[in-house]
Amino acid sequence: MFGFEAYHILLAAVGAAIILSFWLPRFLSGREPATSALLILAGFSAFSLIPGMPAALNPVANPRPWEIVSEMCVVVALFGTGLRIDRIPGRGRWVPTVRLLVVAMPICILLTAIVGWTVAGMTLAGGLLVGAILAPTDPVLASDVQVGPPHEGGEHPVRYTLTTEAGLNDGLAFPFVHLGIAIAAAGGLSWALAGEWIVRDIVYRVAVGGAAGAAVGWLLGKVMFEWPRENALSNTGSGVIALAGVLLAYGFTELVEGYGFIAAFISGFALRRLETGHHFHRKLHDFSEALEHALTAILLVALGAAIPSLLPYFEWSHAAIGAALIFLIRPFVGWVSLIGTAMRGRARLVVSFYGVRGIGSIYYLAYAGHHVELLNEPQLWATIAFTILLSTIVHGLTAGIAVDRVTGTSEDGADAERDRRDGASVSEAAARA
Repeated sequence: MFGFEAYHILLAAVGAAIILSFWLPRFLSGREPATSALLILAGFSAFSLIPGMPAALNPVANPRPWEIVSEMCVVVALFGTGLRIDRIPGRGRWVPTVRLLVVAMPICILLTAIVGWTVAGMTLAGGLLVGAILAPTDPVLASDVQVGPPHEGGEHPVRYTLTTEAGLNDGLAFPFVHLGIAIAAAGGLSWALAGEWIVRDIVYRVAVGGAAGAAVGWLLGKVMFEWPRENALSNTGSGVIALAGVLLAYGFTELVEGYGFIAAFISGFALRRLETGHHFHRKLHDFSEALEHALTAILLVALGAAIPSLLPYFEWSHAAIGAALIFLIRPFVGWVSLIGTAMRGRARLVVSFYGVRGIGSIYYLAYAGHHVELLNEPQLWATIAFTILLSTIVHGLTAGIAVDRVTGTSEDGADAERDRRDGASVSEAAARA
């Protein structure tokens, strides 16, 4: 009479896994827990140990669902990241961000590709693709290092740099993903392919993404706050408008062949510039953040669930790629790229090291797998899954403490005073620039 359906077992197991991931760390720390690694491990445990569970969704065999869910997760996070930024500081405050985007990210892609080629025996296209997939820092999993929600301030130069970098480099990594896909499809790199890539994927799509995002953000601001002035949409207090804004900005930009990820961040950033003191910005942010957390939790549990199907393809060389990126390539390249900026000492070290990897990498690989037949695709997924897990453990467990220390928000005594002086010197140098 009574039966157990796999679907209902799945719902109960995923719900329990998410609750436990957020609840158990509170017995060990008074801080808001970093749950990303626990969500992955909980997904792995639930699908490995609980009888009657349906088969986990394999990203190699079915990349499309992974692409859609991760895409929505990233664009919502990017829009919310744009809303977080309370003010536009002097030009000097943006210099570290520009260095990380223009100098550090391409070099990280190149060095990761070289590691993939020399250590893992990847092709040129495969190495470039894995470098591009792992290049962007993550706006979804990096909340511990970002600036606070609207009207909370706390825009220390370290947090500001990490926030703006994460907001923009998801879109700026896309040209390199497209280059890897184009080389894989063509079987090699030619001058004609390189020229087309520069004109279309770098110049046109980046420009259109920025312009469309700014235009949609401005239009959303007018619709929410000014048209009509006596009965503005912001008076409804409904945060679901944030989701509508994300969909409009991203969908419109992709229709005109721009980079929707850039548009999602820029639209939130541009919207924040209108009626900056209005409480509705906080409602929009809180709604997008809640949606982002829900999608992230489901996606990380699913990633953990997929690990058993990826383990047969995992080799030490894949671990070497992820470890090299997290412990060597990003910290070193980030540190060198910030030479000559206002970043000094511990602040520079923290910005260089905390390049969190996460949901964006899932999207890029699922996107590539959906659009082209990839060589050694299971090995690529194994590499990405390991790197994300390693990042969530290393960065997730230490980022909050490290950034609090460097920004002087949780320490007393000489160390805190030194860190506050470091932050003040960065701010003063940025203001003078």
